[in-house]
Amino acid sequence: MNTIVSNVPSTLRLYLHEARYECLRLLRTPSFALPTLIFPLMFYLLFGVLLNRANPDASRYLMASYSVFGVMGPGLFGFGVSLALDRERGLLSLKRALPVPAGAPLAAKMVMAMGFALCIGVLLMLAGRMLGGVQLSLAQMVTLLAIDVLGVLPFCALGLLIGTLVSGSGAPAVVNLVYLPLALLSGLWLPLSVLPPFFGQIAPLWPAWHLGQLALKVVGQDGGHPAWLHVLVLIVVTAACLGLARRRLQRA
Repeated sequence: MNTIVSNVPSTLRLYLHEARYECLRLLRTPSFALPTLIFPLMFYLLFGVLLNRANPDASRYLMASYSVFGVMGPGLFGFGVSLALDRERGLLSLKRALPVPAGAPLAAKMVMAMGFALCIGVLLMLAGRMLGGVQLSLAQMVTLLAIDVLGVLPFCALGLLIGTLVSGSGAPAVVNLVYLPLALLSGLWLPLSVLPPFFGQIAPLWPAWHLGQLALKVVGQDGGHPAWLHVLVLIVVTAACLGLARRRLQRA
């Protein structure tokens, strides 16, 4: 790794170093790494395998929806909580005084979140295939993994915004207040068809619903809306959160 890094231009080398150290920092933080990787898998094993009564449609639906639920975590917690703590401890101010590109710490967190999203997607696919009887083609698997990895970006932006607004001690509670209700209201834990009609009516308001629909489209269980509409909403949400977070960071 060090040999490869030493052969790239200096600016890129700084970005690679930041990404490496951010990943190492979070991998050495079991309170972040283990729940992030294991919770989505545990939920899927419980609801998608043990309680699903051998229903292949339910198993396929929940594999896709819990993969989306899983990838939301690294974006929201990796940015929201860690950025709030870094800001509170003065680490962001310290890095501004160092010869490090301003975007390197944020890019490192983004790479970290995408790496965790890839691991979560792979774990859910393996569980779905081996224990849930889910059969997907190679194209479906690649597409679903791409949706998981790229789909973490809107939640990185939302987490970034949260991290600029709240204190380090309050960030975990605020992120959970966003993360868990958003998953429920978006039909990631249970299909919206089994919930009161009001939940389905307001679902298009949530970015998690749009990402979930893209994942469900891969397994043929989405609501039939065009994919470009979901992508457009996610891009708008990402841009809006990034713009608000940037203004907040410039004032900090």
